[in-house]
Amino acid sequence: MSSLAVRVSALVKTYPASPPVEAVRGVDLEVTVGECFGLLGPNGAGKTTTMEILEGLLAPTGGEVEVLGRRWDRDEREIRERIGISLQETRLSDKLNVRETVTLFRSFYRTGLTPDEAIERVSLQEKAKAFVDKLSGGQRQRLAIACALVGDPEMLFLDEPTTGLDPQSRRQLWDVIRDFKARGRTVILTTHYMDEAEKLCDRVGIIDHGKVIALGTPNELILQLGGEHVLDLTVTEPAPLTADDLSRTTAVKSVRAGAGGTFTLTVTDPAQALPAVMELVRAKGAGLVGLSTRHATLEDVFVTLTGHQLRDDS
Repeated sequence: MSSLAVRVSALVKTYPASPPVEAVRGVDLEVTVGECFGLLGPNGAGKTTTMEILEGLLAPTGGEVEVLGRRWDRDEREIRERIGISLQETRLSDKLNVRETVTLFRSFYRTGLTPDEAIERVSLQEKAKAFVDKLSGGQRQRLAIACALVGDPEMLFLDEPTTGLDPQSRRQLWDVIRDFKARGRTVILTTHYMDEAEKLCDRVGIIDHGKVIALGTPNELILQLGGEHVLDLTVTEPAPLTADDLSRTTAVKSVRAGAGGTFTLTVTDPAQALPAVMELVRAKGAGLVGLSTRHATLEDVFVTLTGHQLRDDS
């Protein structure tokens, strides 16, 4: 059996228009069996199109796509029997209860879990007889994932599985995903929450303008910033301080200027950078509004590479 769950080579998707719209422009990806892989990108970056091609919902314009060693153009039925898909919003019938809903989805597969087994995987046993319209948002999302799990898939595609959920519901879904991965299965997900990607994903790929611009573990990508620590600095406006001034300061690797007199500094050593930054603020006559230190995150990587907060496209 191949160690690759997904192999994508020179993937292209072009939509007819004047001029043509290149949604995906030569994406190369490999996802290993048993891996949780996160696909991140701002709106219009091509991540949704890439996911839909992997899920067999869209045909590519060019390139090669293999899912579990099979190709959509010749092995569609076999692939569908081996994957589960949970979309960002799944419309389920309000006239069915939880067990009836999962039973309906189980009928689409030749083999799989029993409906009760799928319900247990997402901890909805107490709601088995409840109608869909009586479920909370988090319970509906877990039901949608139960429908994706009932065919006992080897791989799950999850499109923003926790968007709009409260913190407790998010963590319940994280447990479902971790349990699935612990069984040696593969997960590919998109998310608008960087903490979610850091906690769940073995690797992430960042897509922008139809291309993969960064690929690696969250820690690898954070280290590529040039430092593990971040200083968030806010000064009064109009600030006599510039990003160029700060970039020449001791232990500062990069500076990103924001709105309202804010600056985000990636530094190698906060103990060296803090005194130097404070001295520069005083020398420039800038009024200090706020200064804090923290560890660099995947969010910092994303903003540095794309110029956007990930939540900007929600």
